[in-house]
Amino acid sequence: QVQLVDTGGGLVQAGGSLRLSCAASGRTFSNYAMGWFRQAPGKEREFVAGISRGGDTRYADSVKGRFTISRDNAKNTVTLEMNSLSPEDTAIYRCAAVLGYFSFNIYNTAASYEYWGQGTQVTVSS
Repeated sequence: QVQLVDTGGGLVQAGGSLRLSCAASGRTFSNYAMGWFRQAPGKEREFVAGISRGGDTRYADSVKGRFTISRDNAKNTVTLEMNSLSPEDTAIYRCAAVLGYFSFNIYNTAASYEYWGQGTQVTVSS
């Protein structure tokens, strides 16, 4: 079992920044590929960013150039830096983990992930 705790959400004005963190415990963190997903009211959950065991990254087109995902295997954390936020980024953000088969694997579908954080609310005001 892997336990994930999401923190860092909040209310920010458009154009502002937030940093989300996901703390993992329970298993060897470095064996897991990680991802961030979000879900806005009335919308489907969508992939935001993913990072492989080896540190390769992938982003949704809507956040490319604005968001950065990173991981610190020594601290068992994955971070999502979010800049130039817009009201369209308002959602509940959740991190997720899956045992990475290869070090370069990045998973961009929710069904691929085994473990989920509880979520943190991000609200961007106009």
